[in-house]
Amino acid sequence: MRLSTKGRYAVMAMADLAAHTGGEASARAITLAEIAGRQQISLAYLEQLFARLRRAGLVRSARGPGGGYRLAKAADETRISEIVLAADEPIRATRCTGEDKAAGCMASGEQCLTHGLWEALGNQIERYLDGVSLDDVIQRRFDGPAARTAANPQAAA
Repeated sequence: MRLSTKGRYAVMAMADLAAHTGGEASARAITLAEIAGRQQISLAYLEQLFARLRRAGLVRSARGPGGGYRLAKAADETRISEIVLAADEPIRATRCTGEDKAAGCMASGEQCLTHGLWEALGNQIERYLDGVSLDDVIQRRFDGPAARTAANPQAAA
């Protein structure tokens, strides 16, 4: 599976926004120019990404002096999978296109021999990204909640 710059940059920008607002939706608005400078991402590209993130309900925008973007919900409630999907990046490891999962990637319309393997990998990636929050990223916890609970069973109680 290949994650393009759209998905990666959207996660980078959202992590920057969360880190500089303390992960709170009520914090001060951050300008895209600030994020662009810190993350070395084109401002024009960020504008396109944030339009998608806003439409998906992940960020709120404020106009005028002191304007910019805020998280729409707390960083610990925002899943990385939501960000990637909002950036219009399907989480898919197969080369098949379209919504019909029965249709295959072969010229004949059949599924290739390894289709099931790549589909299972894509499902694992999606589950992993769904288990990691923006707060996990800014706190550098990349094992997801299931692994943290297994490592510290008392935390689950």
